[in-house]
Amino acid sequence: MKDTFTVEKTRYINKTFRVEENLLKRLEKVATEENISINSLVVQCCKFALDRRKPKEESDKKQNASI
Repeated sequence: MKDTFTVEKTRYINKTFRVEENLLKRLEKVATEENISINSLVVQCCKFALDRRKPKEESDKKQNASI
């Protein structure tokens, strides 16, 4: 256990992405319903998807096995 308190800050980087209009509308709707920013929602969605992503070689093995 630490004896001192250290303030930690998340580092954010600005980046521009283009999204389809329908996707943006869906994101805006959910963000409004959940009372969070669209940015926060997009970050959460990306983390969720990446945490559950199968490694490429695993995906390739399954595809080759079905041929």
